[in-house]
Amino acid sequence: MVGKLMHAVHYTNCGGGPSDLKYVEVLVPTPKKDEVLIKVEAASLSPIDFLIQQGGAKPMFPRELPQIPGTDVAGEVVDVGSGVKNVKAGDKVIAMLGFANGGGLAEFAVAKANLTVIRPLEVSAAEGAGIPSAGLMAHQAITDSAGLKLDGTGKPTNILITNASEGVGNYAIQLAKLGNAHVTATCAPEHIDLAKSLGADEVVDQTAPDGQALKSPSGKKYDIVIHCGEPTSWSTFEPHLASNGKIFDAKPTPSSAKAYVLKKLTFSKKLLIPVLLSCKAENMDFLVKLVKEGKMKTVIDSKYSLSNHEDAWAKNAENKVFGKIILEP
Repeated sequence: MVGKLMHAVHYTNCGGGPSDLKYVEVLVPTPKKDEVLIKVEAASLSPIDFLIQQGGAKPMFPRELPQIPGTDVAGEVVDVGSGVKNVKAGDKVIAMLGFANGGGLAEFAVAKANLTVIRPLEVSAAEGAGIPSAGLMAHQAITDSAGLKLDGTGKPTNILITNASEGVGNYAIQLAKLGNAHVTATCAPEHIDLAKSLGADEVVDQTAPDGQALKSPSGKKYDIVIHCGEPTSWSTFEPHLASNGKIFDAKPTPSSAKAYVLKKLTFSKKLLIPVLLSCKAENMDFLVKLVKEGKMKTVIDSKYSLSNHEDAWAKNAENKVFGKIILEP
């Protein structure tokens, strides 16, 4: 497809609003060694896409401008670079693109073959596109960080999931329930019933005093906190933690890193631990299979056409969604 044009959404500078994202024609990318070219059927937005566009991840991201945002895509492989053996042209797949270069909000996208997995026909493109960054972060926090066994053989655990309205929180609720956990979730008041429908045992209005204080309605102390919300002080968490309670921060900040170091230096049994996403294809494949088997679902907040990207971007920036925002070419 060398020399062919495609539609895409890009921005040429950081810090602007939704109107700074333009619907343009650009060259279809060419897959290099160990890369695949995907005809995008659906892409999902994540809070980090907005953070990068606002310049909040500089100097790391974006690597260059103009930037086509979006890292989570589903579609069909149309070409592969040399060395690719796990997928072939015609395969339906989902893929995680890099935060540095993005590329998801386009008719075609290039992905690393080692972060591209087969999407079964039972999983729609929109469902698949919601999985990569949010699903992988939830899986990593619940399993690698918190140590839950998703076959339910682990000991009962009390878990708090903050800001469960977002994609990471959605998936974390469902994975925690597979891990035999009692789940307390915080979310916006309009999303309480939706959080309960995903399996949360207790849901607290995060705008109410008890929600802001992170109190469990039943008075339970938390063994684990999966923190998906805005920066929160240690003094807010600490009274509600069990004696060995751990907070895993899915949105780490310099202050959470400082709190981690401080607690380690003082030999505290209660810890706040930053979680940095480690993308693994085997984990993405595992999550796709959970969706196929009906053990987990992607909650779709809304869908937009790629040409209507401004409305989708504005909604993502408002941070009032429940689940994933999907764009389709």
